[in-house]
Amino acid sequence: MSLYCGTACRRKFFWCYRLLSTYVTKTRPGSLMRSLPWPIKAAYSGDEIVELLWSTILKLERLLGKFGQDSQILEDSVLIGCSEQQEAWFALDLGLNSSSSINASLQKAEMETALQGSFIKLTKALFELNVKDASLLSTAQALLRWHDTHQFCSRSGQPTKKNVSGSKRVCPSNNIIYYPQVAPVVITLVSDGTRCLLVRQSSFPKGMYSALAGFCDIGESLEETVRREIAEEVGLEVDRLHYSASQHWPFPNSTLMIACHATVKPGQTELQVNLKELEAAAWFSRDEVATVLRRNNLSNQQQSGAVPFWLPPKLAIAHQLIKEWVEKPTCSPLPA
Repeated sequence: MSLYCGTACRRKFFWCYRLLSTYVTKTRPGSLMRSLPWPIKAAYSGDEIVELLWSTILKLERLLGKFGQDSQILEDSVLIGCSEQQEAWFALDLGLNSSSSINASLQKAEMETALQGSFIKLTKALFELNVKDASLLSTAQALLRWHDTHQFCSRSGQPTKKNVSGSKRVCPSNNIIYYPQVAPVVITLVSDGTRCLLVRQSSFPKGMYSALAGFCDIGESLEETVRREIAEEVGLEVDRLHYSASQHWPFPNSTLMIACHATVKPGQTELQVNLKELEAAAWFSRDEVATVLRRNNLSNQQQSGAVPFWLPPKLAIAHQLIKEWVEKPTCSPLPA
C-alpha cells in the first residue's frame, strides 16, 4: 500500500512541477520527502526507481545481517538530498569508530571488502571528491553528528525521537521540536590594496596559511563580527568590507562559512598578532600568492622546502577567497 501511495503522490506532483526549472523540480520534491514515510520516499521517483531503491535497501539489510546487525539501524539514516531524477539519498552512520555504539562489532576490513571500497578520513575525502559529492558528505556528517549529540530534550530531559527523514527531533513528553542549527562563521581575507594578510593557527598543517576566521557572537551582525575579529586577532581596523560567498562546513560542528574581503585603513597596516589565537600572521604580495596558487603537487614541494607556504585545498572557501583576490582586485561592496 505504501509503495502504491508513493507512486500516486509522485504523479500528482510531477504535473505540478513539469513547467518549472530543473532546480525547482529537484528542490520541491526533496522538501516534500522530508515529511513522508520512507516507503513513499523510496517510491517517489516512479515504478522503475522503486524497484531499484527497494532492491538497494534489501541488499543493505542483507549486508548488515551478515555482520550481525538488525535492519532496525536503517531507521537511524537521514535524508541528505535528492537527485535530478528525484531519487532520495540517505546517509547512515555505521559506527565503526565508536566503542559505545551498538554497531561497534562491524569490522572495518570486512566492511571494506563487502562494499568493495576503503574508508578514508573525512577531512581528506571532502577535498578529493567533486563539489556535489563533497556537499552531500558534508551534509551527512553534520546531520548525523547533530542527531548523535541531541538525543535528549533540554527542558524535560526525556529522550527525543528523530523523524523519518532526520530533519528534526521531537520530545514526546511536551512536543517540543528541535531542528538542526548552523553556527555562522566569518572568514575574511584582509588586504591593504596591494597585499593580503594570511595567518596560521597551531592546528593547521605545517606551512599552511589561510584567511582570518571567527564565530559570530550573539547579537552581532556579520559586519560587526568581521571588524571585531580583525581587531582582536591582528590589531587592524577595517575601512571597507565586501561579501564574497558562503560554504557549509561540518567541522567542528555544522557551520556556515561566510566569506568576505576587507580593506584596512590606509597607513594602518602594522600587525599586533594575538598569539593566544594565532601562531603567525604576515602580509603577502599578489605575485607571491599567485605563484603559490599556480604551483602543483604542493605536498611534495612543501616537504622538499621549495614552497615557503601553501594554501587551503581548492574546495575550501578560503582558497576561493584568496584566488578571487588575486584575479579580481576590486569587489562590489556590501549595501550600507
